[in-house]
Amino acid sequence: MGVRNGGPDLVETLESLTTQQGVALEIIIVNDGSTDGTAELLAEWSTRDPRLVVLKRSGRGLTASLIEGCQLARGTYLARQDAGDRSLPGRLAAQVSCLESDSGASLCSTFVRLLVPEGATLTVNTPDEASLADGLTGPAHHGAVMMRRSAYQQAGGYRLAFHYAQDIDLWTRLVELGHHRVVPHIFYEATVAPGSISGSRRKEQEQFHSYIVSLTHARRHGLPEASWLVKAEALSVRCRNAPTQGRRQGAANGAYFIAACLEKDHPQLAAKYFRQAIDLNPLHMKARFKLSRLR
Repeated sequence: MGVRNGGPDLVETLESLTTQQGVALEIIIVNDGSTDGTAELLAEWSTRDPRLVVLKRSGRGLTASLIEGCQLARGTYLARQDAGDRSLPGRLAAQVSCLESDSGASLCSTFVRLLVPEGATLTVNTPDEASLADGLTGPAHHGAVMMRRSAYQQAGGYRLAFHYAQDIDLWTRLVELGHHRVVPHIFYEATVAPGSISGSRRKEQEQFHSYIVSLTHARRHGLPEASWLVKAEALSVRCRNAPTQGRRQGAANGAYFIAACLEKDHPQLAAKYFRQAIDLNPLHMKARFKLSRLR
C-alpha cells in the first residue's frame, strides 16, 4: 500500500487488514511524502503490530511506492490495498484459496462495492473473467487484486513509465503468463471522491490506455516496445507537473463521473455532484445539461 496524507480513513484501512484471518501476512506500507499525521499514525500501529513494515519516502508517486513495496515483499502472493479503502473480512483467505486451487491463474480479483462519502453505492459494471482475458480491461478495482509474486516478477512488475494506469500495464503482461480469476463475492470496499484518480484523471488514463494497447500489440507480435514507453514516460512527466487549473478541471470531471453513476438510483445526490462539477468548471456543459434534466 502506498499512502500520502491518509487522514482519518486510514485507521479503518489498517483495521481491515490487521483483522484478516486464515492467512499469514506482512503489511508493507510506503508513506509517500505525507504532511499530515500519517507518519505518526503508522509509527503507532507498527509498534503495536510487528506485521506492519513502514517505509518513509519523499513524494515519488504511487507507481514508485508499489515497485518498492513489491520488491520488499517476501510472501508467495502479493495483495494490493489502497489507503482509505477496506478489505472486508475473509478477503485475503478467499483469494489465496482461489489461486491455490488454480495453478494456471496468475492473478485474481474480487467483486467491489464503490461508495461515495455520503454512503451511497455507485452503479457500475463488474467485469467478468471473459472480459478480463486480454488484460486491457481491468478488474473492478486495483486495490482488490492479488497476484502470484513469481508471476509479478516474471512479468517485470509495475513500470515507472506509467504515472497512471500502471495497473492495466501490469495486467496485460500478467495474463500472458496465466489467466485472471474473479472471486464472485464483494470482498473490497472503496470510497470514490471527485479528486480521486479514477474520476479526476480520466482523460490522462485514457491516453495511457491507448499507449498500453499499442505496447501490448507490439509485444504480442514480437515488436519492440521502446517507442511507446518513451511516449508513456513523457505523459507521466506532464501528469506530475500538471497545473492547479488542470487539477480543478480534473476534479470537475470526477464529480461528473460520480454523478453519472448515481443518476439512476440516487438522483438527488447526483444533482449535488453535477452542481459540484459546475462549481469547479462553469463551462462543464455536460454537467449543466444533466442537471437540467434532473430538475
